[in-house]
Amino acid sequence: MLLSISLFFLAGLAEIGGGYLMWLWLREGRPWWVGLLGGVVLVVYGVLPTLQPQTFDFARTYAAYGGVFIMLSLVWGKVVDGKQPDAPSLWGAALAGVGALVIAYWPRA
Repeated sequence: MLLSISLFFLAGLAEIGGGYLMWLWLREGRPWWVGLLGGVVLVVYGVLPTLQPQTFDFARTYAAYGGVFIMLSLVWGKVVDGKQPDAPSLWGAALAGVGALVIAYWPRA
C-alpha cells in the first residue's frame, strides 16, 4: 500500500509540475525549454500510473488518482503560488481524499 500511495503522490507531482511548466511557458512567456521540460515531466506522469499493483485496473487507478490530484493541486497552489485554499476547497479536497481511499483500498472479494 505504501508503494501505491507513493506512486499516486509522484504521479500528482509530475502532472501538476509538468502542467505548471507548460503554463509558465505558454501563459507567462518563459523560454521554450521550460515548455519542453514540462512535456517531458508530463510523459513521466503518463507512465507512473501503470506501475500501480496489477489488481488496479485503468478506471480504478485514475478514479482514485483524481482525489489525490485534487488534494495536491491545493497544496501546490499554497506552496508554489501562495494561494490559500478557502474552506469549501478544503472540504472538497477532504471528500475527494476519502473517495480516493475507498476506490483504491476498500477490500474486494
